[in-house]
Amino acid sequence: MSEPVYFVLVIDHDVGVAADLSRALLGLPVAVLRAGDRAEGISFHREFLPQMVLLDAELDDGEAPLHSLFADDSALEVVLMTDRWTQTGALAAAARGASDLLTKPLEPSKVRQLVSGFIAQAEARRHTQELDNELLEAYQFQGLVGRSPRMLEVFSRVRRVAPLFQTALITGPTGTGKELIARALHNLSPRSREKFVVCNCSALTETLLESQLFGHVKGAFTGATHDRAGLFEYANRGTLFLDEIGELSLTAQSKLLRILQSQELQRVGSPVTTTVDVHVIAATNRDVRQLTSKGQFREDLFYRLSMIEIQLAPLADRKEDLPLLQRHFLQHFSTKYGKRLNGISRRAQILLTRHSWPGNVRELENVIGNACIMAQGKIIRDVDLPEAVRVQMARPDVATPFMTLEEVQSHHLEYVLKLVDGNKARAAEILGVSRATIYVMLARRIRQTAHKNDLSA
Repeated sequence: MSEPVYFVLVIDHDVGVAADLSRALLGLPVAVLRAGDRAEGISFHREFLPQMVLLDAELDDGEAPLHSLFADDSALEVVLMTDRWTQTGALAAAARGASDLLTKPLEPSKVRQLVSGFIAQAEARRHTQELDNELLEAYQFQGLVGRSPRMLEVFSRVRRVAPLFQTALITGPTGTGKELIARALHNLSPRSREKFVVCNCSALTETLLESQLFGHVKGAFTGATHDRAGLFEYANRGTLFLDEIGELSLTAQSKLLRILQSQELQRVGSPVTTTVDVHVIAATNRDVRQLTSKGQFREDLFYRLSMIEIQLAPLADRKEDLPLLQRHFLQHFSTKYGKRLNGISRRAQILLTRHSWPGNVRELENVIGNACIMAQGKIIRDVDLPEAVRVQMARPDVATPFMTLEEVQSHHLEYVLKLVDGNKARAAEILGVSRATIYVMLARRIRQTAHKNDLSA
């Protein structure tokens, strides 16, 4: 595999700046692009997606956050250049997200050191991404993704029982992947080449459900104008998946039990029996044992179905699977929508981790799919996530009912630094600012603390 080439975009009226930069970076895996003004630079960013931009401060509007000039690409390193930096100008540039500041004419050794450091960070991120992809591949199982002990046990159980099962019961909350588990059982069984037929028991009325499952003869009920085979006959020699089995009426449960015991069925309105050979997988998000104790589900049918029972845990109870699932859905939707998305920002990951996921994996899939549509840069940021996820961000406890904006900012910085064990680079990524801004904020907080101490002395 060839080594990657990193794009550095220089936006400057002076042609010589890009030429000087190219000479300073000889031997490094860098391709230097040059734009003569900001509009051309934005166009180049859209086309080449550079990893670093060196922007002449004279071409900067001095107001908007620097990343907002480039499609809010928060992974982009933006370096400002000028002939002379004042302390006020440097602090303002850092506050707007500048990764670093350079003085013109550019000093070759400093530029080379700066870009070399950027390349080292980019290589580390690329290596991490490759490891994530390898990990994702290693923990994929029949369309399912998971590395938590609970999911690995489910995968192991499916492998063991798939060659031998005749009936199985899959339980778990809505959105946990019960149908995927059913398909895995079928795909790993000796019947994998036969039909896999799905019936949602909650989507039909009792009369229509019995007709759908067992078939009917002409005249069996109003609207039955001809004989019709049911799903059991259609799935003969294959597998029938009965989703939401807890919604079956007691009458339908009785007929289902007979088929499971004798492999014989009767179409609605017919005395004739038909022999079928069908493996049945049932699933429900309800507590079948509780339904049985209330007389709402036949005890004998429950025991017949649950000879093999597979329980799926809610996503909130197996958050070890979140990073892999995020990567899985990111790859899927990036390909589907034709976008070059390669990651999720640290702040967005924290929001995803803190969300309670009442809709489980299905909700996560929808959230990542939506975020991929909304994303404008190369990564999914916190602002790309749906509001329901963003509002989950835990706020630090506030000791007093009112604080100044500066105090709120300082308090939140302290909270984020604790969250990342003092890692200022990660804190900068979460807050959407540069590391230089973090140091400015810390210095301001130290001054505030010293001032308060002086007043109290």
